[in-house]
Amino acid sequence: MKRLTDNTLPSPLRTITMLALVLIIALGSTAQEPDKRHVTPVKPETNQVKPPPKGTDEKIIQQYISGDSAKAVEEARKDSLRRVYKRYPRLTDLSVGLNFAEPLFMAFGQTYASADVNVTLNMWNRLQPTAELGLGWAKTTPDDMNFTYKGKPSPYFKVGVNYNFLFKNSPDYQVFLGIRLGYSPFSYDVTGAHYVNSYWQEDATFDLQGEHSHALWGEGGAGLKVKLWGSLSMGWMIRYHGIFNYGKNEHSRPWFIPGYGPRGSSLGFSMGIYYTLPMRRDATPTPAQQ
Repeated sequence: MKRLTDNTLPSPLRTITMLALVLIIALGSTAQEPDKRHVTPVKPETNQVKPPPKGTDEKIIQQYISGDSAKAVEEARKDSLRRVYKRYPRLTDLSVGLNFAEPLFMAFGQTYASADVNVTLNMWNRLQPTAELGLGWAKTTPDDMNFTYKGKPSPYFKVGVNYNFLFKNSPDYQVFLGIRLGYSPFSYDVTGAHYVNSYWQEDATFDLQGEHSHALWGEGGAGLKVKLWGSLSMGWMIRYHGIFNYGKNEHSRPWFIPGYGPRGSSLGFSMGIYYTLPMRRDATPTPAQQ
């Protein structure tokens, strides 16, 4: 039999054979090449420095210019926090006040009073050491007692500190908690004391003149302060207090303690007017710096 060659193949069959050979070669070539990732071309970034926000501190701007962008961004973040939360100087202001609540109450029938001059140093608009110096006096005949008590005008002293919860805001308005330690050396008279001896069926009236005593106590309370006009402010404070120690006499006990009130009481109230002196006007944050 005569062997067929490629030239003897029919034309359609030859065409199919050629296409098959091309396909086989193409598949073999693809199988031999390793896998390749197709990366979308990205336009390289320029080395330009973004301008800092308006109002940025000069030091931060220099860090931007020098190329230290990471540190500049961190400083800018801190700077923005300082703008949101005002930072007042350590010595913000000094207030001098007069506590006049109880002398005012005497006009409405109260039989005792304490009044003082106080000085408060405002630090960072947060911590406020304070000192009070005043006088207390009393004259009363208690309803459940058979004597008249006269507390002679005597001094008292208090030292303590307030914590202002509105330290991020203007010092003109404050809400605070405070603690105090108070001490008073004082004297008093007890007159018209009536004594009845049931055994001997005798009664007597006697006086105790010039009795001396002293007291040490602590206070804790809450208060607020608001601006009235210019440098004048007004404040109120509710106080809870307790006696640590007081002097006892052989024949009497003090009914009233200057700066504290009646010995058996646990609550007090103060109201005062204040004049405030800024310590550093240039360092006090203003709304324009926000």
